[in-house]
Amino acid sequence: MLLAHISDLHLDGDTRATDRAARTVAYLNSLTRQPDAVLVTGDIADHGAPEEYRLAAQLLSGLSSPHFTCPGNHDDRAAYREVLLGAAPGTATSEPVNRLHLVGDHALLMCDSTIPGEDPGLLDDETLSWLERTLDELGDTPALPAFHHPPAAIHHPYLDSTNLTNADRLAEVLTGRTNIPAVLTGHAHTPAATTFAGLPLLIAPGVVSTVRLPWEPGETLTDRDAPPAVAFHVLGEADSPVVTHFRFVP
Repeated sequence: MLLAHISDLHLDGDTRATDRAARTVAYLNSLTRQPDAVLVTGDIADHGAPEEYRLAAQLLSGLSSPHFTCPGNHDDRAAYREVLLGAAPGTATSEPVNRLHLVGDHALLMCDSTIPGEDPGLLDDETLSWLERTLDELGDTPALPAFHHPPAAIHHPYLDSTNLTNADRLAEVLTGRTNIPAVLTGHAHTPAATTFAGLPLLIAPGVVSTVRLPWEPGETLTDRDAPPAVAFHVLGEADSPVVTHFRFVP
């Protein structure tokens, strides 16, 4: 199983963000082996505007591989649902957007960690119940929970102040499960890897920009000149660890 993982497109109608997303799509389509799926872990739009999602839909539909998304703190549930998921206008917008996708022998659980109107993340009671119930129903099927906000500190003061706020509740759901190869997130605009609840936590780089780490030179929060980047997650046999490669987009 080969998964391509991208995050934080922040499409805003400006040619810069659009070009970087288009370059990323073209790079993925150029691979000699197409990923089994492309995961997009949130902040697809920058302002949550319908026209930003229409642009996202146009770009992502150009992928040769199936793609699956979840929202981030810059996304708007109503516009996201209507444009990207084809929901009828007026569909309930207060409920989180949680979706299960089966790809080969694996399950992708795309969860909504957003708090509408706020930057930090939360997996609310409805989402945690859905996640726990779905994992129980999947049994031994390898399952990868994916959402926007990392549930662990990554040692960047600003990012750590806007991470998942109820990581302890999530840990209760995940701890002890043997069918979760990894937990996948975005939000950080930097490729990173650590552990959470005894599981690999793999954080995708940003497409629109790269965050400057506290020990890197530069006066701005993000490096807008760094190229877009992609994570590739390779999943082998059930008892083998996931292997992740990070690549810049040419």
